[in-house]
Amino acid sequence: MQQTVNKRAIAAAFGRAARSYNQHAELQRQCGERLLAHARPGDALRVLDAGCGTGWFSQRWRADGHRVTALDLSEKMLQQARDNQAADDYHTGDIEALPFADASFDRCWSNLAVQWCSSLPLALRELRRVTKPGGQVLFSTLTEGSLNEVRAAWQHLGRSAPLNHFASLPVIERAADGMTLASYTLTLAFPDVLSALRSLKGIGATHLHQGRSESMMSRRDVQQLEQVWRRDARGCLLSYQLVSGVIECE
Repeated sequence: MQQTVNKRAIAAAFGRAARSYNQHAELQRQCGERLLAHARPGDALRVLDAGCGTGWFSQRWRADGHRVTALDLSEKMLQQARDNQAADDYHTGDIEALPFADASFDRCWSNLAVQWCSSLPLALRELRRVTKPGGQVLFSTLTEGSLNEVRAAWQHLGRSAPLNHFASLPVIERAADGMTLASYTLTLAFPDVLSALRSLKGIGATHLHQGRSESMMSRRDVQQLEQVWRRDARGCLLSYQLVSGVIECE
């Protein structure tokens, strides 16, 4: 459950993607919509969007009449949220060390961010800590088996795919007591391999915890990947194994 994470490098990777993020963030939007279905009704709530990115869902919460605090590790992502007038307050910060007092929010929301944390149990404890009794923590994350198309295609080239490893569902289940999880698969399609790879780069998901390989992708690599990448009538596929998590705070 504990992994070595370079938070500065992660922030830099997402900072580089800040301007292009929304045009590539279909996964984040679909995953967030699934997560919203687990939210209990409430009026004028204080909501924390932890790992807000450009503030897409901060805007959704705010449009529904809630007071939203947006937090992100990347200052450039947070600036995009500010430019979009996505929230009421903005903080640069780490989910594993939230800069807020206990019981500050009615609802804590974190959509596809906790997979970048060193310790999922710590991240969830922090989200629970800053949530009021009777409040709700809503989070989503990637799980083991995501992006198998990428792994299989690189295997055909005799090389390891440049991907991070994601926690298994049992590991996530052990991360917090009293948590309800719903797992599912989302598959996106792209016209070609280069578009699929650009989608990963466009959402900032290019930081590797184990460090970058010395060899970069060549045009020949892309051509070879094009020949072996899993596809259907829609195009080249990227499949994500996802989980929505709900913690009811007592």
